[in-house]
Amino acid sequence: MERTSIRTVEGAGHIPAEVRANYESVIGLEVHVQLATATKAFCACSTRFGDPPNTNTCPVCLGLPGALPVLNKRALELATRAALALHCTVQERSRFARKNYFYPDLAKGYQISQFELPLATGGWLEIESGESKKRIGITRVHMEEDAAKNLHEGFAHADRYSHIDFNRAGVPLIEIVGEPDLRAPEEAYACLTNLKQALEYTSVSDCNMEEGSLRCDANVSVRPRGAEKFGTKVEVKNLNSFRYLQHALEYEIERQIGALEAGETVVQETRLWNVSAGRTESMRSKEFAHDYRYFPEPDLLPVRIAENWKEEIQRAMPELPDAKRARFVHVYGLTQDEAVVLTDSQQYADYFEAVVKHGADPRQTAGWMQRLSHLAEKTAELSEIIADKYGNVTAAHFAEMVGLVKDGTITATNARAVLAKMFETGKPAAEIIASEGLSPITDEEGVESICRGVLAKNPENVAKYRAGNEGVFKFFVGQVMRETRGRANPQTVNDILKRLLQRS
Repeated sequence: MERTSIRTVEGAGHIPAEVRANYESVIGLEVHVQLATATKAFCACSTRFGDPPNTNTCPVCLGLPGALPVLNKRALELATRAALALHCTVQERSRFARKNYFYPDLAKGYQISQFELPLATGGWLEIESGESKKRIGITRVHMEEDAAKNLHEGFAHADRYSHIDFNRAGVPLIEIVGEPDLRAPEEAYACLTNLKQALEYTSVSDCNMEEGSLRCDANVSVRPRGAEKFGTKVEVKNLNSFRYLQHALEYEIERQIGALEAGETVVQETRLWNVSAGRTESMRSKEFAHDYRYFPEPDLLPVRIAENWKEEIQRAMPELPDAKRARFVHVYGLTQDEAVVLTDSQQYADYFEAVVKHGADPRQTAGWMQRLSHLAEKTAELSEIIADKYGNVTAAHFAEMVGLVKDGTITATNARAVLAKMFETGKPAAEIIASEGLSPITDEEGVESICRGVLAKNPENVAKYRAGNEGVFKFFVGQVMRETRGRANPQTVNDILKRLLQRS
């Protein structure tokens, strides 16, 4: 079987489009989210990331005999908030259970989780799918504690021993189990993106994937298009970025189609995404469900959520991304695409509204904020740009810059340079414009003189333009703007050049 698996893996990525069109993929996500609490799920130890190993521990999270857990009320509140944000039914009564299995990072020999009576069930999340919206079902949201962290590299004798850091043991989590409603890697990407936004907007979690606050596994199968019965499900792990999720699913779908086309059998198993190799690799067989021997946690009482407490949490819920996008379109006259960009994160959306409150035109503010992505690495998210840059630029300064462009005090060309300088120095736009000599040229005679000079230096291109090659016109505009250091009004330059070129 292993030889078959290797042969199929090597063939993945080469499935003709016409063959792939005969199959449909079925994807469901399982997402673990660390709740944004200061202390752990069942003890008072800190959840702070990056502390020295094994310093945030106590008898409870180390599983020492006689230690009794006590549920963190804040964790329950955040879990309930997440469930409400996902339109789930929060159960009046839920119960913790012991999930029994042996692994070195599980000191107690079991994990406190929820099983037959989860916190919440039956929710949904909406995504964009093509030209329409699509609802992705949420099966359940349940609470559990995290395990410790196994460390296999970077230590003496790492070839023979693993090390364990128990700081993470007992950190409060929710597991969000999605229905198998996704039909393409792009939909899975959109689903995880929207889920992350909802959790960040509600302050349930910081969703930092690098620190393990958001972890995603994907269950994926393929079936002949039009078939009702699901194919053999494969679980893919180690998807610690949105990009890896999409790439792993694309690879795994092709691998499974390749196996079926070759007359082979897709094996139910757990596979890991090998980032460096760009492929999934077998981790362990999953022919049968694990017997975790769940039974009710005897040291914790069942959880009962009063209706008035749930209503209190609901009333305190912030505006969610979908509602904010709709409001931005309705109130500020933005396009749907502009609203999507501006609501990428709560911080980004708040900054936009703060700029507008200082008098900036909403549409122009939206346009300039979308240009922020060009001030960072192409791989950076907008939230990273904000974290790195916004500390230097107040909403008032940003609003001033937008106003200066609107009233013609600075050209749009030079405004880009001013914006970058604002982020670099924190100085207001007017001060940068004055110190850099970027005030616009208002002398049309001076601009016309520069235009004449550019045309005189490029007689061949003038002849091409007059012969019908209008494509060279942009060349002339670019040369004039370079001569004026972007200080000339582009429309004025266009009008003067066209007038001069029309003369024989």
